[in-house]
Amino acid sequence: MVILYNVNRYLTKPLEVLIMYEKILIAIDTSTISDRVFDIALQLAKIGQPNLMLVHILSEEAEESPINYWPMIGTDIGTNPEMMKEYHQLWEKFEQECLQMLKSKADKAKELGFNTEFTQLRGNPGRELCKLAQKWNADLIVMGRRGHSVFNELLLGSVSNYVIHRAHCSVHIVQD
Repeated sequence: MVILYNVNRYLTKPLEVLIMYEKILIAIDTSTISDRVFDIALQLAKIGQPNLMLVHILSEEAEESPINYWPMIGTDIGTNPEMMKEYHQLWEKFEQECLQMLKSKADKAKELGFNTEFTQLRGNPGRELCKLAQKWNADLIVMGRRGHSVFNELLLGSVSNYVIHRAHCSVHIVQD
């Protein structure tokens, strides 16, 4: 991260600080706020032309996961081979759709002149984001927050809260 100070010679204006990030990690999912997260990250990236990394975390806990739409009432998916096969097909379709979404956004960022890469990981979203940010040496993580109720966040946890408290770098949260 590079910090530039723009100081007016006569100090008639307040001191301006311009922060240029070298590496921005952008957390993308299938929620409606994801497009805003991407757009805001691109606006932040215009300042210094950093490297961008788009990431989507595949997680069964995610609202958009196929497991949330699965009719499992009164059945055990693990003991029914047909149900297991159908579930794996749904999961593979979901995985491919998410990968295509990432590729599409990466292509858009590249068209705008940004050095962009993307990856899709599996696991706990908060932990995986923090691990990737550390490994990739990100200066900034840009991610969304869906605004769940306090009760839901206590019960289910909050990815954004986890990342804010555990990331080694700055975190920019886009509110839903």
